[in-house]
Amino acid sequence: MARFKTTLLAFHFLTIAGLFMPSLNAHANTLDSTVATPSQDAVYQLRIYEIFETNKVAFHQRFRDHAMRIMARHGFDIIALWEAKTQQRTEFVYVIRWPDADTMRQGWKNLMADQEWSAIKEKSAAEHGAMVGEIQEKVMALTDYSLIPAGLPRP
Repeated sequence: MARFKTTLLAFHFLTIAGLFMPSLNAHANTLDSTVATPSQDAVYQLRIYEIFETNKVAFHQRFRDHAMRIMARHGFDIIALWEAKTQQRTEFVYVIRWPDADTMRQGWKNLMADQEWSAIKEKSAAEHGAMVGEIQEKVMALTDYSLIPAGLPRP
């Protein structure tokens, strides 16, 4: 039930962020909402990581200072990021926009093969222990009646 609530909360926040916050990789001049004209190929990826209170600060530093930069290099268009806390666990939730599923798969393949990212993960694990527990993922497509901010490029 807690996972359902976290996922529901993430979708709720995604809707709010979509109306009030531009993509972290794009610079929008306006945040007016309009009806989307979705591409049949465009996908959004919801990622939920279980993170640990004991090294949460180090996780956020690693993601902010390294992962986002390296992900951008491999085509990741991160829309928004959240932290969700339940009685059982703390979760890091984020959404990535991809032009299509093939680009998404290749982006992840490239990230996992990135030597800089591998070295950073090894170093942080040695210093702080395991930083991520369970990982959940959903690949989503916009509906034809979905609202997205005017400042975001149409998929």
